[in-house]
Amino acid sequence: MKRIGIMGGTFDPIHVGHLMLGHQAYKEYDLDSVWYMPSKTPPHKRDHRITSSEDRCAMVEAAIRETPYFRLSDFEVRRTGGNTYTADTLRLLREEYKDTEFYFIVGADSIHDIEKWYRPEYVLRAVTFLAAGRECEEQKRSLDTQIEYLKEKYGARIMRLHCMEIDVASADIRERIASGEPVEGLIPQPVYRYIKEHGLYL
Repeated sequence: MKRIGIMGGTFDPIHVGHLMLGHQAYKEYDLDSVWYMPSKTPPHKRDHRITSSEDRCAMVEAAIRETPYFRLSDFEVRRTGGNTYTADTLRLLREEYKDTEFYFIVGADSIHDIEKWYRPEYVLRAVTFLAAGRECEEQKRSLDTQIEYLKEKYGARIMRLHCMEIDVASADIRERIASGEPVEGLIPQPVYRYIKEHGLYL
């Protein structure tokens, strides 16, 4: 069985935190590769203006070009229809790649909010989750407590990634670029060049 990590997200734009989690997952869990999979129409962002999938895929490709075990996957953006739910994506991946064990790389917020996802009972049994965390004061329980709760209730397979999430968000990067503030160290240089060349986030 191949061991593939999946890093999903809007990637609007992809930033150093996304790359750091991919590197850690690859090394810590002996993965064959990590697929960066831009989402098409995230249901929770229907009221947001999202950069075109072409631009977001191009930025991901620019960010991962020098890492041989990273791969851009357009599995979600080329799907037809409306919203792209994680449950549907995982079902289709399992049908298409029967010789592959998938590991879904997520942050602490996803683990705390996952019961709000579409069909969480399926999602939590369909794939192994690799969870990186930063403890958030606003959460009612610790990440480890939440993981144990999900394991007991759903039979979920969740393992910790031994690295902390970087406190950086794509929304903050977009705001900084729009206001002319520096983003050095937050996004890879090839991504910044692409943003400048195509006039994104102005």
